[in-house]
Formats: sequence, C-alpha cells, structure tokens
Amino acid sequence: MKQKMAITLLLLLCATVLSGCWSKKELTDLAFVIAVGIDKTKDGKFAVTFQVVNPGNVAGSTQRGGGSGGVPVSIYKATGDNLVEASRKASKKLSRLIYYAHTNLVVIGEEVAKEGVNGLFDALERNSEFRATAMVVIARHHSAEEFLKILTPIDKIPANQIIKTLQFSEKIWGQSINVDIGTIINDLASPGKAPIISGVEIVGSVQKGKRQTNVQASEPDARLNVNGLAMFKDDKLVRWINGEAARGVVWILDKMEQTGVTIEWKEKKEAAVYKVVRAKTSVAAHMKKGKPSISIHIQAEGDIGEEFGSIDFTNPKQIFALEKKAEKSIKKEVVKAIEEAKKAKTDIFGFGDIVYRSYPRQWKTMKSDWHDHYFPQLEVNVTVEAFIRRTGLRTKSYLFGQ
Repeated sequence: MKQKMAITLLLLLCATVLSGCWSKKELTDLAFVIAVGIDKTKDGKFAVTFQVVNPGNVAGSTQRGGGSGGVPVSIYKATGDNLVEASRKASKKLSRLIYYAHTNLVVIGEEVAKEGVNGLFDALERNSEFRATAMVVIARHHSAEEFLKILTPIDKIPANQIIKTLQFSEKIWGQSINVDIGTIINDLASPGKAPIISGVEIVGSVQKGKRQTNVQASEPDARLNVNGLAMFKDDKLVRWINGEAARGVVWILDKMEQTGVTIEWKEKKEAAVYKVVRAKTSVAAHMKKGKPSISIHIQAEGDIGEEFGSIDFTNPKQIFALEKKAEKSIKKEVVKAIEEAKKAKTDIFGFGDIVYRSYPRQWKTMKSDWHDHYFPQLEVNVTVEAFIRRTGLRTKSYLFGQ
C-alpha cells in the first residue's frame, strides 16, 4: 500500500514538472508590437503597419526624446485580403515572432473607417493576445502608416506619446475621449449607441518627421496632435465633430473632468475664464403618449482662471450673474453637440440605451429605426448648474477701473 502511494506521489510530481513550459516563448524570439496601423491599398487590400519596439534603443531611456542612439521603434508593413493574412505575411520580414500582448494603440485610417470597421474589430477581438483595453484612434488627413512613422520627442515611443496626449487632453481640455477596443465593440453591438472615436493628425512635415532629427530639435518638424471626434453610424465614419461641439459630447457622456469655459460679460465676449474642476452629468429618459424624450442635467464646479474686464468679485450679485453666464456657455456647447449628431442621424450619446433601460417594451418598436427616425426628432431638455467656488488670489483685478 505504501509502495503504491509513493509511486502515485512520484507520478504527480513528474506531471507538474512536465507541464510547466509547453507554451513558453523566449523574449529574444519576440517582436513586441506597440501599435498597429490599418489602411487600405488602391486594390482594396488591407495595408497593416506594425510599430515594433527596438529594446536596445529604448531600455533605460523611455522618457528621453533626443539622444545619439538608434531609433526607438522599427516600422514593418504587410498587405493582405484580411488582417490575419497581413499579420502572417509580416513574419517574412521579421526575425522574431510578432507579439501583440503589449499593443496599446490601434490607428485606423480615415478611408478605412468610412468603408466600415466591423471586420477589423472582429479580428482584433478574436486574437487572444490583443488587449481589449488597447486604445483606438482615427488618423485624419494622413494614412495610419504615416502616422506611425513619425518620431516623437519627450516620449521616445510614438505610441506612448499619443496615448498620454489623449489621456491628458481628455482630463485637462475635454475635447477628446479615450476609447478602447472593448468599448467600441460594445457600441457596435448596441442598437441604441453608436461609436465615437478621437481623431489624431500630423502637424508639420511628414517626411522630416520620420527622421531622427525630429526629436533632436527644440521645435520638431512634425508632431502628433489630437483633433476632433469621429462619429460613426453603424460601423462607418459619417462625420467629424470639432471644437466646442466636441466638448459638448464630453459633457453629455459624463466624461468631463476639467476644462476652461469662456464667459461673456456686458459687451465683452471673452471677459473671464471659468476653470471647471469638477462636473457631473445625469441623463434620464421619459415617455409621453408613446413619444420619448431625454433630460440632461449638468452640475459644474470651478474657479475663475482669468478675468479681462471690470468684474467685482466681492459683489455676490456679480458672482451669481457670472454663474448664469457660465451655465449659458456650457448649455450652448451641449446643444451644439446634439444638433451635430442629429444632422448625422447617429446617436453617439447612447440615448437609445437609456430609453431601452427605462422603457424596454416601447423600445422594441423603436430600435430598428432609432437612428434614422426617432433620434433626429428626439426632444432633449438641457439644464446646467454652475458654481463658482473660488476667484483666485485676487478679488479685484489690477485692471479694474482702467
């Protein structure tokens, strides 16, 4: 009996040793893809660009922009009838296995987005290495390939530069949105919410931006900027929304953290800047006689960041009047965003999802025609409450009375 137990224990120990490394991958055999760009060729094939990290040129200096070392990333490109074929073909150009576990950015060309992205996200979702948290952007005016070839200062890896730019732009300015693969797939699958994706663009010389000298100059010849939001209908890009209207989208989606709102005062259109430090948006659906409507309530708290006129901040009446002006400015941005979306006949705000959760029985008759019929005619009521908490270190500007 003891002998049988000993043999069984020995076999169990052997099993743990034998099964440990069946799927191991050596680091020296992997090509770490940090970003993927997707374009289309003239004959309709997918042109996929891979931004691969050069470990030896990045180690210990990921936060330095310049330097005399080699370039931090290498660019590889392959074409195919689909993403899987293009990825397999790229292996002919690399001495290492393409590895997507560290891919943090997917750049989609504007023309590809206009044709439709359903097939792209199906392929990305099925790949076990791809993270659902990888950020997605749309390349404006230039191809995704050109975008990934630009070398960037400050952050040596270009993909990291644009990811951080998006994060801080959303947090500080509020005219862009960080959207990942998982979120877009959920939006594509929802009949009551259309996808919206931030746009990025190249400012400056594309050719010079590809060179190492671009990160060695105090003023780069080319840089990557965040610009606008791409509105989708079904799986196709149909319209861009920019500026204050884009910020209105961020207000509605309850993603506003901080921003600066210009306030009119008397005859001056830009008399003061309301620096938002905290915001909360609530959206509710209502149904009356079978007709849906939406109410949006925004609460904002902020400080006075700048003042260009003769405003007396010691006067409570003037503070109250400024708050009303700030409310008017915020409401204007929100209404503008709704108007732009209605023109495109695409519910990027998820009003349809809110109607579904509140009135599931009525939603059944609306969902098939929500974007084309119900959403453009939807009544949306917007109310804003803005509070000025602080006026800075001065209660009366030295400009007062001039």
